[in-house]
Amino acid sequence: MDDSRKILIVDDEHDIREGVSYRLRAAGYATLSAENGIEGIASARLHRPDAILLDVQMPEKDGIETLREMRRDTEISSIPIVMLSASLRDELRALDAGARFFVQKPYDGSQLLFALEAALSPVMVGSD
Repeated sequence: MDDSRKILIVDDEHDIREGVSYRLRAAGYATLSAENGIEGIASARLHRPDAILLDVQMPEKDGIETLREMRRDTEISSIPIVMLSASLRDELRALDAGARFFVQKPYDGSQLLFALEAALSPVMVGSD
């Protein structure tokens, strides 16, 4: 994998952002970080990452609201988003709002990388 794939990490917890960033860089990704949904939306518009890892529980603008806003924005609506949350109750809401995958915190590194790779893979539409 080369550094041409940029991943935006949006999480209000500094340690989570740093840990995820370290893990992704070790796997060959370039990373960007934002500490809340407002910064995440602005960064997505500016940098056009290949994928976004988005925390659900954040102050100011939570991840579900941020996800919905990203899905309404035609400039960034096609960017695959993987949601992260400590609560499994958030999973259905995140997927209904347009997330490609959901990973529970504390995340398992290999599970996170698998979800990210799957999110980056082209969506196959079945033919009848």
